[in-house]
Amino acid sequence: MRLPLHARLQGLLSAALGVLTALCGLPLWWSALSVLPLSVLLWQLSRQPSARQVVLQTFWAISAYFAAQLFWLVVFMHNLMASDGGLPSALAWVLAALALSLLFMLEGVFWAILATLVARIFRTPQARLWGLAGGWVILEWTRTLGALAFPWSGLGYTLLRTPLIQVADLGGVLLLSALITASAAALVTLAQLKNPRPAFLMAVLWLFGLGYGLTRVPGQGPVGQALLLRTDFDSFSKAAGLSFDQFWQTQLKLSSQRRPGEVLIWSETAVPDPASLLGTSDFPGVPAPGLYGLAQRPRNTAVGWDSQTITGSFDKAHPVPMGEYFPLSGVLRPLYDLIFNLIGFAFDPQFPGQSYTPIPLGGVLYGVYICYDSIVASVARWQALGGAQVLVNVSNDGWYSGWGVWQHFDMGRVRAIETRRYVLRSVNKGVAAVVDDLGQPVQILTAGEGVLHAEFPLLSTTTLYMRLGDVPALMAALLLIGYAARADRRR
Repeated sequence: MRLPLHARLQGLLSAALGVLTALCGLPLWWSALSVLPLSVLLWQLSRQPSARQVVLQTFWAISAYFAAQLFWLVVFMHNLMASDGGLPSALAWVLAALALSLLFMLEGVFWAILATLVARIFRTPQARLWGLAGGWVILEWTRTLGALAFPWSGLGYTLLRTPLIQVADLGGVLLLSALITASAAALVTLAQLKNPRPAFLMAVLWLFGLGYGLTRVPGQGPVGQALLLRTDFDSFSKAAGLSFDQFWQTQLKLSSQRRPGEVLIWSETAVPDPASLLGTSDFPGVPAPGLYGLAQRPRNTAVGWDSQTITGSFDKAHPVPMGEYFPLSGVLRPLYDLIFNLIGFAFDPQFPGQSYTPIPLGGVLYGVYICYDSIVASVARWQALGGAQVLVNVSNDGWYSGWGVWQHFDMGRVRAIETRRYVLRSVNKGVAAVVDDLGQPVQILTAGEGVLHAEFPLLSTTTLYMRLGDVPALMAALLLIGYAARADRRR
């Protein structure tokens, strides 16, 4: 059945508002304005005349939201399918757009389920407004859970370029998402002349957050040293196009700049299976004590090496869903093989690690995590709770495109604030950096091959977020839902 014209126009308006909200999630100066388009979006969704329309408009808005946030994935998938003589470029573009459209609409379905619950539980537009605000936070939280966790594009990250981001050490980035959704709902309530008290309370909280952020100072501690590498290896090459030996020699050349006392840090998958490359399994071919990402399967691993023995290891806790980790890979193996053969790759699944133990090296505890782990806040949190004095994110960002590189880097910066630890990034492509415990890059390298001689304090603070995790944010979300129930009863 064809939708009437007014319904189609409403769908276009909802999608446009979703895109405007998503644009605030890009690494640009206006990101902190996210509360404004979000307030209009929540107003648009909550005022729909029927529960069915609430659900439909939410679906279109959120599908468009993720399409704008993650458009760079279309470029990535095209490059993957068309690289090294794979599919024709035009066909790769079509298949990439179709495949990613399904992903964007799947995200829209999750939010549509949320909208269904809100529309059935709450009957008035005002109650639905606050119910959607609280439900948004809970849904962001659920996207951090399990092996299929995909917490990209959280609203809280839009405050990174303001002092408010420092509140993340109290309740994590999710608490900032709660602040944004509550503020958006309060603005709508104020504009409708319903009740000025929520807007007044939000203004007080914003002032508190600004004051708290402006008074934070960097931590002090014993100084550690490391050499961070940035390489430029083509991640889309299928080994024959660009020999791994060339990559290995580049890393050795860059590592020759190591100064006495510096721990060497190489990126994710920087070292192939030591036995196959070096003819031995005791890891002697790397040039100095350090932390090294290993290209081994079925787990993506980083290890510490003190020139004599492996001192510890960390298996990637969150392989990228449907990129590295594939559910039911045993049962669905024939289907996965078919898809991967189509784009010219062998199906090579990875499995999540289970341990968050820091790696000891030279008397320092390093909280090491790998690439995508940096956007799942609990990984860095558990490393810090385990005694990590500095966080180390080894990554291969050669798969990312456009603003995806900077989104990944910016989300990783918030881990420094939540745990009040310095973050060291050694990468292939992407952004190599030293990020202080206020989330600010103090050394950065964004292009070409090069090194950073990093100096950083070793810190041992225990933040409120480390103790409580997402509990404060979830309590805030429940308060918003409780306020929605109160508004429904009063009407």
